[in-house]
Amino acid sequence: MVSANREMAVYCFDTLVAHYNSEQAPPPGFEEGQHPLFVTWKKAVNGAEPRLRGCIGTLEARCIINGFRDYALTSHSDLCCLAILQLVFHFRAGKHLLLCHGGFMRFRDNITIGTVVSEYCALRDRRFPPIQAKELPFLECTVSILTDYEPALDYLDWEVGIHGLIIEFTDPDYNTRRSATYLPEVAAHEGWTKAETIDSLMRKAGYNGAISESLRNRLHITRYQSTLYTMHYRDYASYVEMTRGVSPIMNGAKPVH
Repeated sequence: MVSANREMAVYCFDTLVAHYNSEQAPPPGFEEGQHPLFVTWKKAVNGAEPRLRGCIGTLEARCIINGFRDYALTSHSDLCCLAILQLVFHFRAGKHLLLCHGGFMRFRDNITIGTVVSEYCALRDRRFPPIQAKELPFLECTVSILTDYEPALDYLDWEVGIHGLIIEFTDPDYNTRRSATYLPEVAAHEGWTKAETIDSLMRKAGYNGAISESLRNRLHITRYQSTLYTMHYRDYASYVEMTRGVSPIMNGAKPVH
């Protein structure tokens, strides 16, 4: 089984640095494969706890080299409105679905992943600016490879800190389908109980009505696991200097729009 590793995080930083320099990133130091994946950027200043700057990925398997390259750039310009909130590309039954703040937005059939990324960029939350080159020294990158998808028996059939969750349900007030996901680290980071996590997911999915035990028991829940690797920019710079004999250099900033 492929696990998240240092070379994947290095490739994400390489991709971002190459973007600012208007050049091609060096080839990745890991083998191609088909896996669900996420890229998360956080920023830490003056020793403070790192704060989310962008997170995006796919719940379905895709080529990881292109995936890390695309999401390293897309995630750095598309900010989330809740700590550790995921913006997820989800592909089902030949149709491309974008999970934005928990709600699926349907795109036309047979659309390419590049077009999905472009359209999503146009719909991003514009309250937050794209990451600038000057922020790179304060960034850390976490790469995630998702594994072990399985249906949960009920809304409590999962473990905090081990399982990520995908919930799907029908909104009883509007008779519409709603969906949302949290990666495995979210509940533990927030200090939530299982019930609090489920309730938060329902709000993330866009449900604003009363949450009852009966509604929780009607949720369709898929649980999954992941492997993570986190690298700070200073560790990336040291790695590049050690392995390539030069330090990373940014010639200028060119935010993704």
